[in-house]
Amino acid sequence: MDKEHVPVVSTDATAPARGWRAILVPAQWLPDYRLQWLSSDIVAGVTLAAYGIPVSLAYATLAGLPAQFGIYCYLVGGLFYALFGTSRQLAIGPTSAISMLVGMTVVDMAGGDPERFASIAALTAILIAAMCLLGWILRLSSLVNFISETILLGFKAGAALTIALTQLPKLFGVKGGGEKFFERISILLGQLPDTQLVVLAFGIGALALLVLGEKYLPGRPVALFVVALSIALLSLTPLGAMGFKVVGALPRGLPIFHLPSLRVRDVDGIVPLAFACLLLSYVESVSAARAIARKNGYEIDPRQELLGLGAANLAAGLFQGYPVAGGLSQSSVNDKAGAKTPLALVFASIAIGLCLMFLTGLLTNLPNVVLAAIVLVAVKGLIDIRELRHLWRVSRYEFMVSMVAFVAVLLLGILKGVIFAVLASMLLLIRRAAHPHVAVLGRIPGMHRYSDIERHADNVQVPGVLMFRIEASLLYFNADHVRAAITESILSATCPLKLVILDLSNSPAVDIAGARMLVTLHTDLVDAGRRLRIVAAHGSARDILRAEGLGELVGDISRRVSVDDAIETYLHEMDTTSIDAAETASRTQPGAGATLQD
Repeated sequence: MDKEHVPVVSTDATAPARGWRAILVPAQWLPDYRLQWLSSDIVAGVTLAAYGIPVSLAYATLAGLPAQFGIYCYLVGGLFYALFGTSRQLAIGPTSAISMLVGMTVVDMAGGDPERFASIAALTAILIAAMCLLGWILRLSSLVNFISETILLGFKAGAALTIALTQLPKLFGVKGGGEKFFERISILLGQLPDTQLVVLAFGIGALALLVLGEKYLPGRPVALFVVALSIALLSLTPLGAMGFKVVGALPRGLPIFHLPSLRVRDVDGIVPLAFACLLLSYVESVSAARAIARKNGYEIDPRQELLGLGAANLAAGLFQGYPVAGGLSQSSVNDKAGAKTPLALVFASIAIGLCLMFLTGLLTNLPNVVLAAIVLVAVKGLIDIRELRHLWRVSRYEFMVSMVAFVAVLLLGILKGVIFAVLASMLLLIRRAAHPHVAVLGRIPGMHRYSDIERHADNVQVPGVLMFRIEASLLYFNADHVRAAITESILSATCPLKLVILDLSNSPAVDIAGARMLVTLHTDLVDAGRRLRIVAAHGSARDILRAEGLGELVGDISRRVSVDDAIETYLHEMDTTSIDAAETASRTQPGAGATLQD
């Protein structure tokens, strides 16, 4: 693993950049750039371009746009990300999920008008850039962490099947059709008798080469070889006359600066589309950037990534493109090819620009079935069978949550599936926060420590005492659940209770509603002849509890008092009470007074 230090982002060992240097990231790494890295960045850039051109052509057709639009995205997206992004190896361009999301959503907005379709796609990218800037200003980068990985696992699998189903008709050489997943399946099955066997055989051959190349030549531009081979076969053999649909002539030259002819208010539904694309692109980009940064021994700045991603999407929207993101597959190609800094993206853009100016004519006879094969191999990586199996073994509940997201994408489509995934993540988070585990504690044998007796059946309970630990903050929306859990355990106790101890060491915060619930709990316990003791509360929690008068009601709420301290105090009180009771009893026995007089 190469651990040569390049100060792309600040780490614990380096002072954080400030002012304009913190925003314009090349100012951080260019002063320390080494000349020996130049050849590595050039090779990586050319390799990335060779990988990205055929992939971007495939994704553009998936998005329902002219094939060259995908190349434009790679050309300008990486160039502008290099100015603001903090990853050394992240490659920016169109991705399968975003392309599918754009293709399936914009088609209804465009009403069959190709120019309007392109304008809506470009406007979406610009709107994403605006959202990224707003998120950067408001420091919202951490909000993406609220989207559950479990939900995303199911969403990606559903998106992969949806994308694959749109490409299968091209593989079989039939028209396909339909809008919903199961409708597409029905139509495809009805068209199978019309399969063009030559096209199917050609597509299967392309799939085989791509899969073998992915396995035995990882990081190499195998897709470019397959594209070149397929073009040669259709151009030089009789296959060209056997009904293959091809990309056709692509316009030569660089993309031009072009403002979308539409405004946001002119297109119903574009804001939810942009928001969904932003979530997908940011999650995918940051995940890929973190994975590669971890491998190479450095860190990224998630907040600054909003600026990098926003700049890339702004450029895509202004130069005849559509929403872009950083994908793990293309970033892995860039990394394995030896990229040292974001300068590799600049060289990739230069290589792509040269191809657009001089080599577009070579792509005329590129068959669509090969682009379908490229997409099918790419989306294969979205289905993580190993992780799904792990979920099944570890948590059936988490597995079912993932499957709900999976089915939602198939039934509702990718756009509504993204929104559903976000809402499901939030609801899952709220549910967990509203129903925290309330552990009943017992003494660990031979120790003065206490743990959950449900998990450790050999723990010892102290007679007359029930000990609880709330494993979450005690707030207004979970206070009733906590009280109900404690009350249920008290009512089911098999021996008389004298004391209830509440351990708040795992409750970082307590609000007023939580504190008042504890006042009510104290009152209920006193009415039943029991006491409440609160221990190990955090500083802010102690302030709230004391403000609500719990210090006077339950005794001193101190950071120095632990569960064991409360138990020792209780046992000492019990011993003292027993001795006092014994002495009192001896004094009141017949003859006791005479004995004392004697």
